[in-house]
Amino acid sequence: MDASRNAVLVVGAGDATGGAIARRFAREGLVACVTRRSADKLAPLVAQIQADGGEAHGFASDARKELDVETLVAHIEREIAPIEVAVFNIGANVRFGIAETTERVYRKVWEMGALAGFLMGREVAKAMLPRGRGTIIFTGATASVRGSAGFAAFAGAKHALRALAQSMARELGPQGIHVAHVVIDGAIDTRFIAENFPERYALKEQAGILSPEAIADNYWNLHRQDKSAWTHELDLRPWLEGW
Repeated sequence: MDASRNAVLVVGAGDATGGAIARRFAREGLVACVTRRSADKLAPLVAQIQADGGEAHGFASDARKELDVETLVAHIEREIAPIEVAVFNIGANVRFGIAETTERVYRKVWEMGALAGFLMGREVAKAMLPRGRGTIIFTGATASVRGSAGFAAFAGAKHALRALAQSMARELGPQGIHVAHVVIDGAIDTRFIAENFPERYALKEQAGILSPEAIADNYWNLHRQDKSAWTHELDLRPWLEGW
Protein backbone atom coordinates (compact mmCIF):
# COMPACT_ATOMS: atom_id res chain seq x y z
CA MET A 1 0.00 0.00 0.00
CA ASP A 2 1.19 3.50 -0.87
CA ALA A 3 0.61 5.58 2.28
CA SER A 4 0.88 8.81 0.29
CA ARG A 5 -2.43 8.06 -1.45
CA ASN A 6 -5.98 8.03 -0.14
CA ALA A 7 -9.03 6.09 -1.26
CA VAL A 8 -12.73 6.76 -1.56
CA LEU A 9 -15.00 3.78 -0.97
CA VAL A 10 -18.40 3.95 -2.69
CA VAL A 11 -20.76 1.19 -1.59
CA GLY A 12 -23.55 1.00 -4.13
CA ALA A 13 -21.72 2.48 -7.12
CA GLY A 14 -24.58 2.35 -9.58
CA ASP A 15 -24.80 3.83 -13.04
CA ALA A 16 -26.04 7.23 -11.84
CA THR A 17 -25.34 8.79 -8.44
CA GLY A 18 -22.81 6.29 -7.09
CA GLY A 19 -20.83 6.29 -10.31
CA ALA A 20 -20.82 10.09 -10.47
CA ILE A 21 -19.53 10.28 -6.90
CA ALA A 22 -16.72 7.84 -7.67
CA ARG A 23 -15.73 9.79 -10.79
CA ARG A 24 -15.79 13.11 -8.91
CA PHE A 25 -13.49 11.96 -6.15
CA ALA A 26 -11.19 10.14 -8.58
CA ARG A 27 -10.86 13.39 -10.51
CA GLU A 28 -9.52 14.94 -7.32
CA GLY A 29 -6.84 12.26 -7.02
CA LEU A 30 -8.43 9.72 -4.69
CA VAL A 31 -8.31 6.05 -5.61
CA ALA A 32 -11.89 5.01 -6.34
CA CYS A 33 -12.87 1.70 -4.74
CA VAL A 34 -16.36 0.86 -5.92
CA THR A 35 -18.67 -1.99 -5.01
CA ARG A 36 -21.80 -3.69 -6.28
CA ARG A 37 -23.07 -7.21 -5.88
CA SER A 38 -21.95 -7.91 -9.46
CA ALA A 39 -18.42 -6.94 -10.44
CA ASP A 40 -19.27 -7.14 -14.15
CA LYS A 41 -21.57 -4.16 -13.83
CA LEU A 42 -18.69 -2.09 -12.48
CA ALA A 43 -16.46 -2.59 -15.51
CA PRO A 44 -17.71 0.45 -17.49
CA LEU A 45 -17.29 2.76 -14.48
CA VAL A 46 -13.79 1.50 -13.69
CA ALA A 47 -12.80 1.82 -17.36
CA GLN A 48 -14.14 5.38 -17.57
CA ILE A 49 -12.26 6.51 -14.46
CA GLN A 50 -9.08 4.98 -15.79
CA ALA A 51 -9.60 6.56 -19.21
CA ASP A 52 -9.94 9.94 -17.50
CA GLY A 53 -6.58 9.45 -15.80
CA GLY A 54 -7.78 8.20 -12.43
CA GLU A 55 -7.32 4.95 -10.57
CA ALA A 56 -10.23 2.65 -9.80
CA HIS A 57 -10.83 -0.82 -8.42
CA GLY A 58 -14.12 -2.68 -8.59
CA PHE A 59 -15.26 -5.24 -6.04
CA ALA A 60 -18.15 -7.68 -5.95
CA SER A 61 -19.46 -7.51 -2.41
CA ASP A 62 -22.71 -8.10 -0.57
CA ALA A 63 -22.98 -5.11 1.74
CA ARG A 64 -25.48 -6.96 3.95
CA LYS A 65 -22.90 -9.56 4.98
CA GLU A 66 -20.56 -8.71 7.82
CA LEU A 67 -17.66 -10.83 6.59
CA ASP A 68 -17.86 -9.32 3.10
CA VAL A 69 -17.65 -5.78 4.48
CA GLU A 70 -14.88 -6.60 6.94
CA THR A 71 -12.85 -8.30 4.19
CA LEU A 72 -13.42 -5.46 1.72
CA VAL A 73 -12.32 -2.68 4.07
CA ALA A 74 -9.32 -4.65 5.30
CA HIS A 75 -8.20 -5.38 1.73
CA ILE A 76 -8.44 -1.73 0.65
CA GLU A 77 -6.59 -0.53 3.74
CA ARG A 78 -3.88 -3.18 3.38
CA GLU A 79 -3.40 -3.40 -0.39
CA ILE A 80 -4.57 -0.11 -1.96
CA ALA A 81 -4.71 3.02 0.21
CA PRO A 82 -6.14 4.39 3.46
CA ILE A 83 -9.87 5.08 3.15
CA GLU A 84 -10.21 8.85 3.47
CA VAL A 85 -13.86 8.97 2.37
CA ALA A 86 -16.61 6.35 2.52
CA VAL A 87 -19.99 6.78 0.86
CA PHE A 88 -22.97 4.52 1.49
CA ASN A 89 -25.26 4.80 -1.52
CA ILE A 90 -27.58 1.77 -1.50
CA GLY A 91 -31.19 2.70 -2.27
CA ALA A 92 -33.58 -0.21 -1.55
CA ASN A 93 -36.60 1.80 -2.72
CA VAL A 94 -39.66 -0.42 -3.12
CA ARG A 95 -43.39 0.27 -2.88
CA PHE A 96 -45.89 -2.12 -1.34
CA GLY A 97 -49.14 -1.54 0.48
CA ILE A 98 -48.84 -2.47 4.13
CA ALA A 99 -51.06 -5.54 3.71
CA GLU A 100 -48.86 -6.74 0.84
CA THR A 101 -45.54 -6.08 2.59
CA THR A 102 -44.19 -9.50 3.49
CA GLU A 103 -41.70 -10.18 6.25
CA ARG A 104 -39.17 -11.10 3.58
CA VAL A 105 -39.59 -7.76 1.79
CA TYR A 106 -39.36 -5.73 4.99
CA ARG A 107 -36.30 -7.64 6.20
CA LYS A 108 -34.50 -7.41 2.85
CA VAL A 109 -35.12 -3.67 2.53
CA TRP A 110 -33.91 -3.13 6.11
CA GLU A 111 -30.81 -5.23 5.45
CA MET A 112 -29.97 -3.27 2.30
CA GLY A 113 -30.88 0.20 3.50
CA ALA A 114 -29.95 0.11 7.19
CA LEU A 115 -27.90 -2.91 8.27
CA ALA A 116 -25.50 -2.52 5.35
CA GLY A 117 -24.99 1.13 6.24
CA PHE A 118 -24.12 0.17 9.81
CA LEU A 119 -21.62 -2.46 8.67
CA MET A 120 -19.85 -0.06 6.31
CA GLY A 121 -19.90 2.77 8.82
CA ARG A 122 -18.51 0.64 11.63
CA GLU A 123 -15.68 -0.85 9.60
CA VAL A 124 -14.47 2.40 8.04
CA ALA A 125 -14.73 4.16 11.41
CA LYS A 126 -12.43 1.53 12.92
CA ALA A 127 -9.90 2.30 10.17
CA MET A 128 -10.24 6.09 10.42
CA LEU A 129 -10.17 6.50 14.20
CA PRO A 130 -6.42 5.85 14.68
CA ARG A 131 -5.73 8.49 12.00
CA GLY A 132 -8.11 11.04 13.54
CA ARG A 133 -9.61 12.07 10.23
CA GLY A 134 -11.97 10.97 7.46
CA THR A 135 -15.39 11.57 5.96
CA ILE A 136 -18.36 9.20 6.03
CA ILE A 137 -21.42 10.12 3.97
CA PHE A 138 -24.76 8.32 3.95
CA THR A 139 -27.21 8.84 1.09
CA GLY A 140 -30.74 9.37 2.38
CA ALA A 141 -34.06 10.17 0.75
CA THR A 142 -37.33 11.93 1.41
CA ALA A 143 -38.30 8.71 3.23
CA SER A 144 -35.51 9.41 5.74
CA VAL A 145 -37.63 12.14 7.30
CA ARG A 146 -41.20 11.35 6.21
CA GLY A 147 -42.99 8.07 5.68
CA SER A 148 -45.47 7.90 2.81
CA ALA A 149 -48.26 5.50 1.90
CA GLY A 150 -46.81 2.32 0.42
CA PHE A 151 -43.30 2.91 1.69
CA ALA A 152 -43.33 1.39 5.18
CA ALA A 153 -40.30 -0.81 4.51
CA PHE A 154 -38.29 1.86 2.70
CA ALA A 155 -39.07 4.60 5.21
CA GLY A 156 -38.26 2.30 8.10
CA ALA A 157 -34.84 1.52 6.65
CA LYS A 158 -34.08 5.13 5.76
CA HIS A 159 -35.19 6.43 9.16
CA ALA A 160 -32.83 3.88 10.73
CA LEU A 161 -29.97 4.97 8.48
CA ARG A 162 -30.51 8.60 9.43
CA ALA A 163 -30.47 7.70 13.12
CA LEU A 164 -27.23 5.80 12.58
CA ALA A 165 -25.67 8.81 10.88
CA GLN A 166 -26.72 11.11 13.73
CA SER A 167 -25.33 8.78 16.38
CA MET A 168 -22.07 8.32 14.50
CA ALA A 169 -21.68 12.07 13.96
CA ARG A 170 -22.05 12.76 17.67
CA GLU A 171 -19.56 10.05 18.59
CA LEU A 172 -17.00 10.47 15.84
CA GLY A 173 -17.09 14.21 15.16
CA PRO A 174 -15.12 15.08 18.30
CA GLN A 175 -12.54 12.54 17.17
CA GLY A 176 -11.97 14.24 13.81
CA ILE A 177 -14.28 12.22 11.57
CA HIS A 178 -16.93 14.09 9.60
CA VAL A 179 -20.20 12.12 9.31
CA ALA A 180 -22.86 13.54 7.01
CA HIS A 181 -26.33 12.49 5.86
CA VAL A 182 -27.68 13.72 2.51
CA VAL A 183 -31.43 13.79 1.88
CA ILE A 184 -32.07 13.39 -1.84
CA ASP A 185 -35.54 14.85 -2.38
CA GLY A 186 -36.62 14.40 -5.97
CA ALA A 187 -36.21 12.35 -9.11
CA ILE A 188 -32.66 11.70 -10.27
CA ASP A 189 -31.52 11.64 -13.89
CA THR A 190 -31.47 7.85 -14.35
CA ARG A 191 -32.54 5.38 -16.99
CA PHE A 192 -35.27 4.15 -14.64
CA ILE A 193 -36.85 7.60 -14.43
CA ALA A 194 -36.50 8.11 -18.19
CA GLU A 195 -38.24 4.82 -18.99
CA ASN A 196 -40.92 4.81 -16.29
CA PHE A 197 -41.69 8.48 -15.71
CA PRO A 198 -41.19 10.25 -19.08
CA GLU A 199 -43.17 13.33 -18.08
CA ARG A 200 -41.00 13.77 -15.01
CA TYR A 201 -37.85 13.10 -17.01
CA ALA A 202 -38.86 15.84 -19.49
CA LEU A 203 -38.17 18.34 -16.69
CA LYS A 204 -34.47 17.63 -17.18
CA GLU A 205 -34.38 20.38 -19.82
CA GLN A 206 -35.35 22.85 -17.07
CA ALA A 207 -32.92 21.40 -14.50
CA GLY A 208 -36.04 20.01 -12.85
CA ILE A 209 -34.57 16.64 -11.88
CA LEU A 210 -31.42 15.99 -9.92
CA SER A 211 -28.19 15.70 -11.86
CA PRO A 212 -25.92 12.91 -10.53
CA GLU A 213 -22.91 15.11 -11.26
CA ALA A 214 -24.38 17.98 -9.23
CA ILE A 215 -25.06 15.59 -6.36
CA ALA A 216 -21.45 14.40 -6.56
CA ASP A 217 -20.19 18.00 -6.41
CA ASN A 218 -22.06 18.44 -3.13
CA TYR A 219 -20.51 15.27 -1.71
CA TRP A 220 -17.07 16.58 -2.62
CA ASN A 221 -17.88 19.93 -1.00
CA LEU A 222 -18.96 18.14 2.20
CA HIS A 223 -15.65 16.34 2.32
CA ARG A 224 -13.71 19.57 1.82
CA GLN A 225 -15.52 21.55 4.54
CA ASP A 226 -13.46 23.15 7.27
CA LYS A 227 -14.07 21.37 10.57
CA SER A 228 -15.07 24.69 12.14
CA ALA A 229 -18.27 24.59 10.07
CA TRP A 230 -19.19 20.99 9.29
CA THR A 231 -22.57 20.17 7.82
CA HIS A 232 -24.21 17.05 9.21
CA GLU A 233 -27.40 16.99 7.15
CA LEU A 234 -27.81 18.39 3.66
CA ASP A 235 -30.99 18.20 1.62
CA LEU A 236 -30.77 18.38 -2.16
CA ARG A 237 -33.74 18.95 -4.46
CA PRO A 238 -34.39 20.54 -7.85
CA TRP A 239 -35.54 24.14 -7.78
CA LEU A 240 -38.93 23.04 -9.16
CA GLU A 241 -39.54 20.44 -6.45
CA GLY A 242 -42.31 21.13 -3.96
CA TRP A 243 -41.51 20.46 -0.29
